[in-house]
Amino acid sequence: MARFVLSAFADEAADRLEDQIGALKAQGIGLIELRGVNGVSCADLTADEADDVAAALRSAGIGFSALGSPYGKYPIDKPFEPHFEAFRHGLALCRRMGCGRVRMFSFYMPEGDDPANWRGEVFDRLSAMLDAAEAAGIQLVHENEKGIYGDTDERCRDLMEHFGGRLGFIFDPANFIQCGVDPLSAFDRLHTHVTYMHIKDALMRSGAVVRAGRGDGSVREILARLNRDRDGEVVLTVEPHLALFGGLTQLQRDPVENDEIFTDRLSAFDAACAALKDLLKEIGA
Repeated sequence: MARFVLSAFADEAADRLEDQIGALKAQGIGLIELRGVNGVSCADLTADEADDVAAALRSAGIGFSALGSPYGKYPIDKPFEPHFEAFRHGLALCRRMGCGRVRMFSFYMPEGDDPANWRGEVFDRLSAMLDAAEAAGIQLVHENEKGIYGDTDERCRDLMEHFGGRLGFIFDPANFIQCGVDPLSAFDRLHTHVTYMHIKDALMRSGAVVRAGRGDGSVREILARLNRDRDGEVVLTVEPHLALFGGLTQLQRDPVENDEIFTDRLSAFDAACAALKDLLKEIGA
């Protein structure tokens, strides 16, 4: 039986770090996947800002599940070196903050082009990033995201099998739906590679995001299988996407749509957390 540990993208609840901490503590969540803080992307923090963030989180008793970075959300046909320099800055921030994982991606494909044409370049870039991360003692974890090389289950498995245990994998059911991939079939193909999950659900007919368990992401079934098959800690990061805010619209290449209406970001965050907790109760986790 798994031991599920909850984390969250708290920037979906609020911009200010103190308010993010308040939202996490109100939900009894002890980990954060740090993506945006005080209106700044985690990738753009200075060393001093990173020290202040880490100190505030430590004081509140909140740890890091990962740095929710934008690395790899970058066109594959653009020069790599500027992005690689930014990535190295992110690794340095992780070391300062005591964060051992970086969420990342496998590069945006040119629109209309066959991703197979870019496989070699994607793998070369990821190999360089993995070398740098391993030297820094940090794990890279790839998220399936629409429009990147690893957006389908087939290409995610290609990445995982090529890099073996070097590259971790974040399973996001809603992102698979938005690529026209059935999440349960994807889980069948990828379950042995899953490092942790982003908890986000969506409707197959429109791609619109909904609370976990209310869409076509088979979230309950996937959690039940993880609970049955895993022994030990499994992190579940709540990623609501139920209310729009500046940091989210800047992070997404495609417009973000949801199928539920909330009066404010904190209400949406609380609803997403409650939906996950209800599913965990249903499966006896």
